Amino acid sequence: MAFVRRNAEYESWLRTQCDVVDVDLDKKHKRMAESPLRFLRATYFRYARKVEKLLPDLADAPHVLAVGDIHIENFGTWRDAEGRLIWGVNDFDEAAVMPYTFDLVRLCVSAGLSPDLGDHAHAADAILAGYERGLAEPAPMVLDGDASWLRPFVSPTEKTRADFAAEIETLPDFDPPGEVKAGFAESFPEGAVIEGYAPRAKGGGSLGRPRVIAVATWRGGSIVREAKALVPSAWDFAHKKEGWPPRFRELADGPFRAPDPFLDIRGRFLIRRIAPDSRKLDFGGEIPKRLQGLFLEAMGHDIGAVHAASGRSEDIAAHLKARSAGWLSDAAISVSDRTLKDFKAWQTAYKPEPAPVKATKPKK
Repeated sequence: MAFVRRNAEYESWLRTQCDVVDVDLDKKHKRMAESPLRFLRATYFRYARKVEKLLPDLADAPHVLAVGDIHIENFGTWRDAEGRLIWGVNDFDEAAVMPYTFDLVRLCVSAGLSPDLGDHAHAADAILAGYERGLAEPAPMVLDGDASWLRPFVSPTEKTRADFAAEIETLPDFDPPGEVKAGFAESFPEGAVIEGYAPRAKGGGSLGRPRVIAVATWRGGSIVREAKALVPSAWDFAHKKEGWPPRFRELADGPFRAPDPFLDIRGRFLIRRIAPDSRKLDFGGEIPKRLQGLFLEAMGHDIGAVHAASGRSEDIAAHLKARSAGWLSDAAISVSDRTLKDFKAWQTAYKPEPAPVKATKPKK
């Protein structure tokens, strides 16, 4: 089973880049067997290695600094330096230089593999419509401005606030490395008192990397930061490149973005503010079906704005114009077929450790 071997190779490499959390890696393995979309999210290294062979006609497209691991659940909200609520791509861990087409294909693949969407053709049409607008008129998605239609669906609700508070209150104590503590201390405002630290198991592809939160009190309430280990992009791993330092900040702080002012890199860790209004979104659970096409357009628009920062908008527009009808859905279907084969191979090979049996006292 080629995929199983390749996954083991990637995880062996990952252990040379960070202190892998084995219990979280076990959770990742379990999630990979649960659904094709979860499998896709957890295996960007596989996409990076296979996509050029699967889609050789797209490999000569104009190159940009791309998101890489883009999918329908890699979007969320944050506050910019002016306090405005922003929506868009909020994870650039796998940023690398590659053909612009590969971001579009991966986003379309994720839509086609989603149980809530499952239609490559309609997803491709929406993504391309938004992408072309974002490329021509790049701008961030400001929920107080032109993107105000998004606000009712992405603003935190009482439930999301309560769920966030409950998560923070129930996390176990933890003693993180000194460099992580120092990063937290520099991120919090002056006068904040750190009350404790805790490990956090989140993400898809990044599950297994060290991730820690710090909770502090400041001027009447709690504030929270998260530190996540950064490693080189899996694109660079797949192409045998050095990949350090990561290109995260170049995209996150790009000219057509409204950056998160709390986002920072300290050593080999990414520090960010987390809060009910600074979070990823569950596409299927939080977005009404009648608006999913509009959200896909918005996703395409934001990727277009990200790519426009590379200064190749005219080249990309010309390349898009030369594509035949249906090129994106055809490419996404091809990659989806390969992904489903790998997914089935993983389901066959995955053997979770049995749950420990609790000892019971014998009856008298």
